[in-house]
Amino acid sequence: MCYDIKASLEGQLAKAKKDQDYVAVEEILEKLIPFTDLPIHHASGFSHPELLIYTDRSPNFPEVATWGLVPFWVHDEEQRKKIWNNTLNARGETIFKKPAFKTAAHNNRCIIYIDGFYEHHHFKGKTYPFFVHRKNNEPMALAGLWSECENNEGGTSITFTIVTTKGNSLMAKIHNNPKLKEARMPLILTHGRIDQWLSPIAQNTIEKLIESYTDDELEAYTVRRLRGKEYLGNVKEISQPFEYAELEFNNQEY
Repeated sequence: MCYDIKASLEGQLAKAKKDQDYVAVEEILEKLIPFTDLPIHHASGFSHPELLIYTDRSPNFPEVATWGLVPFWVHDEEQRKKIWNNTLNARGETIFKKPAFKTAAHNNRCIIYIDGFYEHHHFKGKTYPFFVHRKNNEPMALAGLWSECENNEGGTSITFTIVTTKGNSLMAKIHNNPKLKEARMPLILTHGRIDQWLSPIAQNTIEKLIESYTDDELEAYTVRRLRGKEYLGNVKEISQPFEYAELEFNNQEY
């Protein structure tokens, strides 16, 4: 699963800077960022934050989108509210089968750049949040699906979901929820697979891209509580290392 993320402004601008498209950098900062919730030190998908996504229709310039995919065929506001808490993630193994995702899986794929994500580890009846990020601290490119539907203002809104896959060995250690059959993780794409994900390719080719990301390039550490009275909110300190004396292997990199 991937319900909690960190997404900095720098991460959103990384692609444009890498392409040396400085006009795009200025346009993103001026025209798009004010309509998002960025920068995000921590946000839960259940708060439905506004982020930037790179879609297959606009692979070089991002669009503002809300986390929680609402299929194009949903027109009722009550139905929208019911469905988008259940569409924060899309299991990669079933995106071509689920009614909410199958059209987007074929035609509307996107990339979401984040700095890292949070997962909870279960230990002696309690949960402890970990922050997972790339060892080189570069942004992660997550595979996603997007949809466009009518909104209450008479216009259209873009929404998205994050595709997930089976967890790697790192996630198997961290994401050990006893209620789940297996550990999960977001589908992180290597640089060479980003263009593929955004290209008009066949279903079997897409399915081959859905696999666990190597844990050799990832690391994790414990952070402060992301829920309850101890939660600090969307502040910089929330993603910094924090030790729990009672937790075995406390604050060691996995």
